Amino acid sequence: MVAPMGEKLQSRRPLKSRERLWAIALANALVRAGVAPNAISLASIVFAALAGLFLVASRDAGAGGRTLLLILSAAGIQLRLLCNLLDGMVAVEGGRSTKSGEVFNDAPDRLADVFVFVGAGYAPGWPEWASVLGWVAALLAVLTAYVRILGGSLGLAQDFCGPMAKQHRMALMTAACLLSAIEPWMSDRQGLVLVLALALVIVGSAVTVGRRLHRIVRALEAR
Repeated sequence: MVAPMGEKLQSRRPLKSRERLWAIALANALVRAGVAPNAISLASIVFAALAGLFLVASRDAGAGGRTLLLILSAAGIQLRLLCNLLDGMVAVEGGRSTKSGEVFNDAPDRLADVFVFVGAGYAPGWPEWASVLGWVAALLAVLTAYVRILGGSLGLAQDFCGPMAKQHRMALMTAACLLSAIEPWMSDRQGLVLVLALALVIVGSAVTVGRRLHRIVRALEAR
């Protein structure tokens, strides 16, 4: 059964939430139910895809519908993160890891990021280049992961530093969806919050890539 413990693998993101009683209880329930960690990882793609679809659909919805869809988008993002937490707990602490687990642990995250950010880019409907922001944010999100894994492939501990690591990106997008949900009732300029959030993700992700690369080079030169 799942119990609190320290990090076992260099490739695991350090998360205090693994020690929370509610997370341990959920992971234990999944272990007892025989749910495979790889299935949980794949479920994260579904929730992210739903979040992206709800974001796109919100563009042409009325005020009430837009609010509902954006709230559902925020829920989808959080459920994606919950899957990301539980798959590792079930696999490692729950003793149900598989030989292909690392693939299922990482690859779905890349698709999930793309679904969320591209969906957010098409949600505002203005300016015309808002969709470009979504694609750029998605590209940089994937690039932050690439640099992290690059460090691991060179024999270093994977670097999860920010300022725009996955949990930071998703926290920002969750907040942006919830704030955007009240935009129809407060402003005629719908989509402004999402545009600003995507711009922040782009800038923060570019800084994160730079920081991680710098730390990799410094660590390699110090060997």
